[in-house]
Amino acid sequence: MTTTATATTAMTTAAAPASAPTPASAVATDAGTADRTGARTDEAAHVISGARERIDTLDDRIIGLVQERMAVSAVVQEARIGSGGRRLNLSREMEILGRYRDALGKPGTSLAMTLLELCRGKI
Repeated sequence: MTTTATATTAMTTAAAPASAPTPASAVATDAGTADRTGARTDEAAHVISGARERIDTLDDRIIGLVQERMAVSAVVQEARIGSGGRRLNLSREMEILGRYRDALGKPGTSLAMTLLELCRGKI
């Protein structure tokens, strides 16, 4: 066997795990992308990367909406307190909790509690 053939054989053996033979076309060739996504194929890495970009965009929008909600809530609290009312309206908070629970199930209640805490502070 020549030196070139030995090197080629060694690279091929190192690239494919012995326990799970995989066609060379299905293996992720970009190690950086595979490390970032956890994918085992280029196609899956591409799908994951695209979906993560969409999730990041959605997260940015959600954060912006939460910040907007916090600002609107501050206006409501200021008006309520300025008129001699209480800082909190518990019946309104229960309504919000129920709305999130109905839409998202039990985790929705936790999400609503977090939003309420962000918007009014801890009680």
